[in-house]
Amino acid sequence: MTTEIQNRITSSIIPDELRLNVLPRYLGRHYLTGEGMVYDWAARLCSSYDGGSWHYFTLSNGGFYMGPANMGRVHVRWHLNGYNDMMGADAFGITVTLFALCHLAEKTQDDAIIERFHQLREFAAQHVEAANILRAID
Repeated sequence: MTTEIQNRITSSIIPDELRLNVLPRYLGRHYLTGEGMVYDWAARLCSSYDGGSWHYFTLSNGGFYMGPANMGRVHVRWHLNGYNDMMGADAFGITVTLFALCHLAEKTQDDAIIERFHQLREFAAQHVEAANILRAID
């Protein structure tokens, strides 16, 4: 088995009946603030975003992310780094969660939140849309 396959990070969707404890588990006491930041970043990065339901995903490296449930490809624009392109809903969820985790880590200085960012960033680098995600967060 190659090292790349051995180090491959996988994601799994969390069933609806188990969602209640997801954000407190991954964000601790910052879970309400963190959830709000995800939705806020979605609106900042995608002008057509108008709410909706979200899926939660766990990562095999201990991380997590949120992704919109009812979106296809979306146009994402971030004026501070010049990013302006299309991406799929899963990549958009990863991007939005990375922005929110970065913002939350900066605000709280919480090592657990910083670790969540790095876990998701590691997964993002292996994603099929890695180039888009990494350009968007750069």
